[in-house]
Amino acid sequence: MRATGVGSMPGEDYREAIKMVTGVLDDLVFVPELPDRGAQAGMIGRTLGLVTELAVDLQPAGWRLASGGGVDHRRAASLLNHDLDLLEEELQEHEGTLKQQITGPLTLAATVALPRGERVLADHGARRDLAGALAAGVGEHLAGLRRRFPRHDLVVQIDEPGITSVLRGAVPTTSGFGRYRTVHPPEADALLRLLVEVIEDAGARPVVHCCADDLPVALLAGTGAGAIAFDLALAGADDAWAEAFESGVDLWPGGLDPRAVEDFMRRLGYEPASYTDRMVVTPSCGLAGQTPGEARRSLERVQTIATSLS
Repeated sequence: MRATGVGSMPGEDYREAIKMVTGVLDDLVFVPELPDRGAQAGMIGRTLGLVTELAVDLQPAGWRLASGGGVDHRRAASLLNHDLDLLEEELQEHEGTLKQQITGPLTLAATVALPRGERVLADHGARRDLAGALAAGVGEHLAGLRRRFPRHDLVVQIDEPGITSVLRGAVPTTSGFGRYRTVHPPEADALLRLLVEVIEDAGARPVVHCCADDLPVALLAGTGAGAIAFDLALAGADDAWAEAFESGVDLWPGGLDPRAVEDFMRRLGYEPASYTDRMVVTPSCGLAGQTPGEARRSLERVQTIATSLS
């Protein structure tokens, strides 16, 4: 069993964040996100920095598709490259697995606005175009990661915190007086599958992550992702999880209680010997809201859990 972080970390000192991640975790390190540095460093801005086929800019209301690329879009791309330069220096002597987080196409569509103000979620064609541009950008990014980190296995974590709201038709419109229409499961599957296939074609392992409740487990498992990362406290041990695990999808439970991990799997019908080599434990969600000391203790805790359960 292994341990890793979800992605976000506190503070603005990227080198210190890297040292914390690499100093605590045994082998499955991740590319830290430091949203305290601004919108360009958050999960949406960081992902949009990879999308070169579509122009975006940053408005007071958030990120928006635009007719020409804005300075904030270029800054997001530059900031990620700078961060990867620092990470490349730190990992010169490291071997193992490196995880990169990106925002998935459904959450991105629910967050990024069209030029006229409504979310991309409002337009079927725009959803498809954004997902295609995201997939193309991720493919190029993974080629760059492969050149930078040739001794590392690569994992791409697709963050979809908004997927349940998108599937329920619960995302509010810009005016706040309505809700966007539901994206039905077949389309959600197609948008996610496009990204999963690009990640696999690049020789990396796709993992879908969501720390919301009522996860569409069967849908996520059906996209071809190698694992589902989730908040253990919000997951019910039902047949959908057992079927996903039985089909070959690994589970990445988020939480700091080893007994909760064992209890969840026992209710699915599995004893530790049957799952420890197919499981990665993480904190329940990102750590940006914690102090640096708290974040370190959270990472130390999941590493201890992984070691003890192994």
